[in-house]
Amino acid sequence: MASCLFAVALLNPAGRAQQPSTQPPVQSKSSGKASSTILDAGTISGEAYRNTSFGFTCKIPFGWVDRTNEMSRDSNGDSKVAKQSILLLAVFEHPPEATGDSVNSAIVVAAEPTSSYPELQNAGQYFGPLTALTKSKGFRVVNEPYDFPVGATPLVRGDFAKTLGNLTMHQSTLVMMAKSYVLSFTFISGREDELDELVEGLNFARKEAPAAHK
Repeated sequence: MASCLFAVALLNPAGRAQQPSTQPPVQSKSSGKASSTILDAGTISGEAYRNTSFGFTCKIPFGWVDRTNEMSRDSNGDSKVAKQSILLLAVFEHPPEATGDSVNSAIVVAAEPTSSYPELQNAGQYFGPLTALTKSKGFRVVNEPYDFPVGATPLVRGDFAKTLGNLTMHQSTLVMMAKSYVLSFTFISGREDELDELVEGLNFARKEAPAAHK
């Protein structure tokens, strides 16, 4: 599960932030199928990440560091990460390689093919393995999975926390199923108010209502 493996337990300290960069296109081959599906890897423009394949935008605080490409390359050699998983976005308040004494806030977005979970019927069921993995990283459950619509788009949200000395790492993961993928949005912060602000930066394109027949 790419989202969890990249996002949980990321106590990465302060450092000098860099400007995010634009992401290249990504090609994903569905497991067991000869055909391939081209997904929009998304682009970062200004202070927002946009993805046309899934129709969402995510606000990125000014000065945050983009590590999507680096983390995608690192995951290729990790047997725990499913090869079909696609890391769409991984941005941090400070460079992960820096040292310091604060929780490094982060936003991680990943897509996994539903074929990796044959018995998965809805987004809520994804929290079974996700919660188990998150707990294995030392987190506790703050809120069990609950419906959390973003505009008119239905998602399921789960909240977690981990005590790190005098610090508390707060994590919220939002999940939806779309286009034969499980799409997960993971937000991490050392402050609950900032975590809420990060979640509020997620938006989905409005779908126009069909015209009424006269």
